[in-house]
Amino acid sequence: MVENARSLNFATGLILLIGMAYILGPLYLTLTTASHSYEFMLRNGLAWYPGDQLVANMARVFTETRIPVQMLNSFLVALGNAAATCILSVLSAYALVYFRVRWAGVAFALILATIMLPLEIRVITTYQVASNVFSPLNALLDVTGLNDLIAQIAGVPLHLEWSVLNTHFGLIAPLVAHGTGTFLFRQFFRTLPADLFKAARMDGAGPIRFLFDIILPLSRTSFAALFVLTFLSGWTQYLWPLVGASTPDMQTAVVGLARLVPDAEGTVPDFPMVMAGAVIVSIIPLVMIALLQRYLVQGLVLSEK
Repeated sequence: MVENARSLNFATGLILLIGMAYILGPLYLTLTTASHSYEFMLRNGLAWYPGDQLVANMARVFTETRIPVQMLNSFLVALGNAAATCILSVLSAYALVYFRVRWAGVAFALILATIMLPLEIRVITTYQVASNVFSPLNALLDVTGLNDLIAQIAGVPLHLEWSVLNTHFGLIAPLVAHGTGTFLFRQFFRTLPADLFKAARMDGAGPIRFLFDIILPLSRTSFAALFVLTFLSGWTQYLWPLVGASTPDMQTAVVGLARLVPDAEGTVPDFPMVMAGAVIVSIIPLVMIALLQRYLVQGLVLSEK
Protein backbone atom coordinates (compact mmCIF):
# COMPACT_ATOMS: atom_id res chain seq x y z
CA MET A 1 0.00 0.00 0.00
CA VAL A 2 1.37 3.37 -1.04
CA GLU A 3 0.93 6.07 1.55
CA ASN A 4 -0.76 9.25 0.38
CA ALA A 5 1.81 11.95 1.05
CA ARG A 6 0.22 14.81 -0.89
CA SER A 7 -0.40 16.86 2.25
CA LEU A 8 3.16 16.25 3.45
CA ASN A 9 4.58 17.22 0.05
CA PHE A 10 2.45 20.36 0.04
CA ALA A 11 3.66 21.34 3.54
CA THR A 12 7.32 20.76 2.73
CA GLY A 13 6.98 22.62 -0.56
CA LEU A 14 5.35 25.55 1.23
CA ILE A 15 8.18 25.62 3.79
CA LEU A 16 10.75 25.61 0.98
CA LEU A 17 8.97 28.48 -0.78
CA ILE A 18 8.90 30.51 2.44
CA GLY A 19 12.61 29.81 2.99
CA MET A 20 13.46 30.83 -0.58
CA ALA A 21 11.45 34.06 -0.21
CA TYR A 22 13.20 34.77 3.10
CA ILE A 23 16.64 34.35 1.50
CA LEU A 24 16.02 35.76 -1.97
CA GLY A 25 13.85 38.69 -0.85
CA PRO A 26 16.74 40.83 0.46
CA LEU A 27 18.82 39.93 -2.59
CA TYR A 28 16.03 41.05 -4.90
CA LEU A 29 15.61 44.29 -2.93
CA THR A 30 19.36 44.88 -3.24
CA LEU A 31 19.21 44.55 -7.02
CA THR A 32 16.13 46.74 -7.41
CA THR A 33 17.58 49.45 -5.17
CA ALA A 34 20.86 49.37 -7.09
CA SER A 35 18.97 49.86 -10.36
CA HIS A 36 17.47 53.25 -9.39
CA SER A 37 18.97 56.69 -9.04
CA TYR A 38 19.63 58.49 -5.78
CA GLU A 39 17.04 61.15 -6.63
CA PHE A 40 14.41 58.47 -7.28
CA MET A 41 15.10 56.91 -3.89
CA LEU A 42 14.76 60.28 -2.14
CA ARG A 43 11.35 60.79 -3.73
CA ASN A 44 9.93 57.26 -3.51
CA GLY A 45 12.05 55.32 -1.04
CA LEU A 46 13.10 51.72 -1.70
CA ALA A 47 11.41 50.28 -4.78
CA TRP A 48 10.36 46.68 -5.35
CA TYR A 49 10.54 46.94 -9.14
CA PRO A 50 13.74 47.26 -11.20
CA GLY A 51 14.97 50.47 -12.79
CA ASP A 52 17.48 51.37 -15.49
CA GLN A 53 20.38 52.79 -13.48
CA LEU A 54 22.18 49.58 -12.45
CA VAL A 55 25.07 49.95 -14.90
CA ALA A 56 25.42 53.65 -14.08
CA ASN A 57 25.55 52.98 -10.34
CA MET A 58 28.13 50.21 -10.85
CA ALA A 59 30.23 52.61 -12.92
CA ARG A 60 30.03 55.15 -10.07
CA VAL A 61 31.35 52.51 -7.68
CA PHE A 62 34.46 52.09 -9.85
CA THR A 63 35.02 55.81 -10.41
CA GLU A 64 33.97 57.44 -7.12
CA THR A 65 34.97 54.91 -4.46
CA ARG A 66 37.96 52.81 -3.40
CA ILE A 67 35.99 49.57 -3.74
CA PRO A 68 38.08 48.22 -6.69
CA VAL A 69 41.34 48.51 -4.72
CA GLN A 70 39.63 47.14 -1.62
CA MET A 71 38.30 44.19 -3.61
CA LEU A 72 41.88 43.40 -4.58
CA ASN A 73 42.80 43.52 -0.89
CA SER A 74 39.88 41.22 -0.08
CA PHE A 75 40.98 38.79 -2.78
CA LEU A 76 44.57 38.70 -1.50
CA VAL A 77 43.45 38.30 2.11
CA ALA A 78 40.89 35.59 1.29
CA LEU A 79 43.28 33.72 -1.02
CA GLY A 80 46.15 33.91 1.46
CA ASN A 81 43.88 32.81 4.31
CA ALA A 82 42.52 29.87 2.31
CA ALA A 83 45.92 28.69 1.04
CA ALA A 84 47.69 29.01 4.40
CA THR A 85 44.83 27.38 6.32
CA CYS A 86 44.65 24.42 3.93
CA ILE A 87 48.42 23.83 3.98
CA LEU A 88 48.74 24.08 7.77
CA SER A 89 45.62 21.97 8.32
CA VAL A 90 46.85 19.16 6.07
CA LEU A 91 50.30 19.11 7.65
CA SER A 92 49.04 19.23 11.24
CA ALA A 93 46.39 16.54 10.67
CA TYR A 94 48.93 14.40 8.82
CA ALA A 95 51.32 14.63 11.77
CA LEU A 96 48.61 13.83 14.31
CA VAL A 97 47.33 10.75 12.45
CA TYR A 98 50.38 9.18 10.83
CA PHE A 99 53.22 10.06 13.21
CA ARG A 100 53.81 8.80 16.73
CA VAL A 101 53.49 12.10 18.55
CA ARG A 102 53.65 11.61 22.34
CA TRP A 103 51.37 14.49 23.19
CA ALA A 104 49.14 14.20 20.12
CA GLY A 105 45.94 14.28 22.19
CA VAL A 106 47.00 17.41 24.05
CA ALA A 107 48.09 19.10 20.82
CA PHE A 108 44.78 18.26 19.15
CA ALA A 109 42.86 19.59 22.16
CA LEU A 110 44.79 22.86 22.00
CA ILE A 111 44.05 23.10 18.27
CA LEU A 112 40.35 22.57 18.93
CA ALA A 113 40.48 25.27 21.60
CA THR A 114 41.05 27.82 18.83
CA ILE A 115 37.53 27.05 17.56
CA MET A 116 36.11 28.14 20.93
CA LEU A 117 38.22 31.32 20.87
CA PRO A 118 37.32 33.08 17.62
CA LEU A 119 39.08 36.21 16.48
CA GLU A 120 36.22 38.42 17.64
CA ILE A 121 36.90 37.42 21.26
CA ARG A 122 40.68 37.91 21.15
CA VAL A 123 40.72 40.96 18.89
CA ILE A 124 42.35 43.23 21.51
CA THR A 125 45.25 40.88 22.25
CA THR A 126 45.59 40.15 18.52
CA TYR A 127 45.90 43.87 17.85
CA GLN A 128 48.54 44.20 20.58
CA VAL A 129 50.61 41.41 19.05
CA ALA A 130 50.11 42.71 15.49
CA SER A 131 51.25 46.18 16.53
CA ASN A 132 54.52 44.59 17.72
CA VAL A 133 55.14 40.96 16.82
CA PHE A 134 58.10 40.84 19.20
CA SER A 135 56.08 41.99 22.22
CA PRO A 136 55.86 38.43 23.69
CA LEU A 137 59.64 38.07 23.33
CA ASN A 138 60.19 41.46 24.98
CA ALA A 139 57.93 40.46 27.86
CA LEU A 140 59.80 37.15 28.24
CA LEU A 141 63.14 38.98 28.39
CA ASP A 142 61.77 41.29 31.09
CA VAL A 143 60.25 38.48 33.19
CA THR A 144 63.33 36.25 33.08
CA GLY A 145 65.68 39.13 33.90
CA LEU A 146 67.70 38.70 30.70
CA ASN A 147 67.04 42.31 29.77
CA ASP A 148 68.85 43.46 32.90
CA LEU A 149 71.84 41.34 31.92
CA ILE A 150 71.73 42.72 28.37
CA ALA A 151 71.52 46.27 29.75
CA GLN A 152 74.61 45.67 31.90
CA ILE A 153 76.57 44.38 28.90
CA ALA A 154 75.28 46.60 26.09
CA GLY A 155 74.27 49.63 28.14
CA VAL A 156 70.63 49.56 26.99
CA PRO A 157 67.95 46.88 27.30
CA LEU A 158 66.90 44.97 24.21
CA HIS A 159 63.57 46.06 22.76
CA LEU A 160 62.51 44.66 19.38
CA GLU A 161 59.69 46.15 17.33
CA TRP A 162 57.93 44.92 14.19
CA SER A 163 54.39 46.05 13.37
CA VAL A 164 52.34 44.15 10.76
CA LEU A 165 49.36 46.49 10.90
CA ASN A 166 48.30 47.93 7.56
CA THR A 167 49.91 45.01 5.73
CA HIS A 168 48.43 42.05 3.89
CA PHE A 169 50.40 39.68 6.10
CA GLY A 170 48.95 41.32 9.20
CA LEU A 171 45.42 40.90 7.83
CA ILE A 172 45.97 37.24 6.89
CA ALA A 173 47.99 35.78 9.77
CA PRO A 174 45.39 36.12 12.59
CA LEU A 175 42.72 34.49 10.41
CA VAL A 176 44.81 31.35 9.90
CA ALA A 177 44.85 30.51 13.64
CA HIS A 178 41.78 28.27 13.52
CA GLY A 179 41.49 24.54 14.09
CA THR A 180 38.49 23.72 11.88
CA GLY A 181 40.66 22.59 8.98
CA THR A 182 42.80 20.35 11.17
CA PHE A 183 39.68 18.72 12.58
CA LEU A 184 38.25 18.22 9.07
CA PHE A 185 41.38 16.54 7.69
CA ARG A 186 42.01 14.51 10.83
CA GLN A 187 38.54 13.00 10.63
CA PHE A 188 39.01 12.24 6.93
CA PHE A 189 42.44 10.65 7.43
CA ARG A 190 41.00 8.40 10.13
CA THR A 191 38.47 7.02 7.62
CA LEU A 192 41.29 5.74 5.39
CA PRO A 193 42.54 2.14 5.86
CA ALA A 194 45.05 1.87 8.68
CA ASP A 195 47.32 -0.38 6.60
CA LEU A 196 47.62 2.14 3.79
CA PHE A 197 50.65 3.81 5.37
CA LYS A 198 52.34 0.45 6.05
CA ALA A 199 51.74 -0.69 2.49
CA ALA A 200 53.27 2.52 1.15
CA ARG A 201 56.35 2.06 3.33
CA MET A 202 56.75 -1.52 2.08
CA ASP A 203 56.74 -0.15 -1.48
CA GLY A 204 59.53 2.27 -0.57
CA ALA A 205 57.45 5.44 -0.19
CA GLY A 206 58.61 7.77 2.56
CA PRO A 207 56.39 10.16 4.53
CA ILE A 208 56.72 12.99 2.00
CA ARG A 209 55.98 10.81 -1.02
CA PHE A 210 53.09 9.17 0.81
CA LEU A 211 51.67 12.63 1.51
CA PHE A 212 51.94 13.95 -2.05
CA ASP A 213 51.22 10.77 -4.03
CA ILE A 214 48.49 9.18 -1.90
CA ILE A 215 47.06 11.43 0.80
CA LEU A 216 46.63 14.64 -1.18
CA PRO A 217 44.95 13.01 -4.22
CA LEU A 218 42.53 11.18 -1.91
CA SER A 219 41.70 14.35 0.02
CA ARG A 220 41.25 16.71 -2.94
CA THR A 221 37.51 17.14 -2.27
CA SER A 222 38.10 17.91 1.41
CA PHE A 223 40.88 20.29 0.39
CA ALA A 224 38.56 22.07 -2.07
CA ALA A 225 35.76 22.28 0.50
CA LEU A 226 38.03 23.79 3.14
CA PHE A 227 39.51 26.17 0.56
CA VAL A 228 36.07 27.49 -0.42
CA LEU A 229 34.90 27.87 3.19
CA THR A 230 38.03 29.68 4.35
CA PHE A 231 38.06 31.86 1.23
CA LEU A 232 34.49 32.96 1.92
CA SER A 233 35.33 33.52 5.58
CA GLY A 234 38.30 35.70 4.66
CA TRP A 235 36.27 37.60 2.06
CA THR A 236 33.46 38.45 4.49
CA GLN A 237 35.69 39.35 7.47
CA TYR A 238 34.78 42.75 8.88
CA LEU A 239 36.03 43.27 12.43
CA TRP A 240 39.71 42.41 12.01
CA PRO A 241 40.21 44.30 8.68
CA LEU A 242 38.46 47.26 10.32
CA VAL A 243 40.92 47.16 13.25
CA GLY A 244 44.06 45.95 11.47
CA ALA A 245 43.94 48.38 8.53
CA SER A 246 43.51 52.11 9.07
CA THR A 247 43.96 53.44 5.52
CA PRO A 248 41.36 53.09 2.73
CA ASP A 249 43.93 51.55 0.35
CA MET A 250 44.55 48.67 2.79
CA GLN A 251 40.99 48.05 3.94
CA THR A 252 38.90 45.26 2.49
CA ALA A 253 35.77 45.57 0.37
CA VAL A 254 33.37 44.75 3.22
CA VAL A 255 34.83 47.58 5.30
CA GLY A 256 34.76 49.83 2.25
CA LEU A 257 31.04 49.19 1.78
CA ALA A 258 30.38 50.19 5.39
CA ARG A 259 32.44 53.36 4.85
CA LEU A 260 30.12 54.41 2.01
CA VAL A 261 27.43 55.18 4.58
CA PRO A 262 28.06 58.73 5.90
CA ASP A 263 28.51 59.26 9.63
CA ALA A 264 26.77 62.66 9.70
CA GLU A 265 23.30 62.61 11.21
CA GLY A 266 20.45 63.61 8.94
CA THR A 267 22.31 62.65 5.75
CA VAL A 268 20.53 60.06 3.64
CA PRO A 269 23.06 57.49 2.38
CA ASP A 270 23.37 56.89 -1.33
CA PHE A 271 21.75 53.46 -1.06
CA PRO A 272 21.66 52.80 -4.83
CA MET A 273 25.45 53.13 -5.03
CA VAL A 274 25.91 51.15 -1.80
CA MET A 275 23.72 48.34 -3.11
CA ALA A 276 25.52 48.41 -6.46
CA GLY A 277 28.78 48.05 -4.56
CA ALA A 278 27.32 45.11 -2.63
CA VAL A 279 26.40 43.43 -5.92
CA ILE A 280 29.93 43.92 -7.29
CA VAL A 281 31.58 42.68 -4.10
CA SER A 282 29.38 39.54 -4.12
CA ILE A 283 30.35 38.47 -7.65
CA ILE A 284 33.65 36.75 -6.80
CA PRO A 285 32.28 34.61 -3.91
CA LEU A 286 29.25 33.61 -6.00
CA VAL A 287 31.45 32.58 -8.92
CA MET A 288 33.69 30.52 -6.64
CA ILE A 289 30.71 28.75 -5.07
CA ALA A 290 29.25 28.04 -8.51
CA LEU A 291 32.52 26.57 -9.80
CA LEU A 292 33.43 24.53 -6.73
CA GLN A 293 30.00 23.59 -5.42
CA ARG A 294 30.43 19.91 -6.32
CA TYR A 295 33.71 19.66 -4.41
CA LEU A 296 32.22 21.58 -1.50
CA VAL A 297 29.39 19.07 -1.07
CA GLN A 298 31.63 16.03 -1.50
CA GLY A 299 34.30 17.32 0.84
CA LEU A 300 31.94 17.98 3.72
CA VAL A 301 30.81 14.35 3.89
CA LEU A 302 34.43 13.32 4.66
CA SER A 303 34.42 10.39 2.24
CA GLU A 304 34.54 9.51 -1.43
CA LYS A 305 31.21 7.68 -1.34
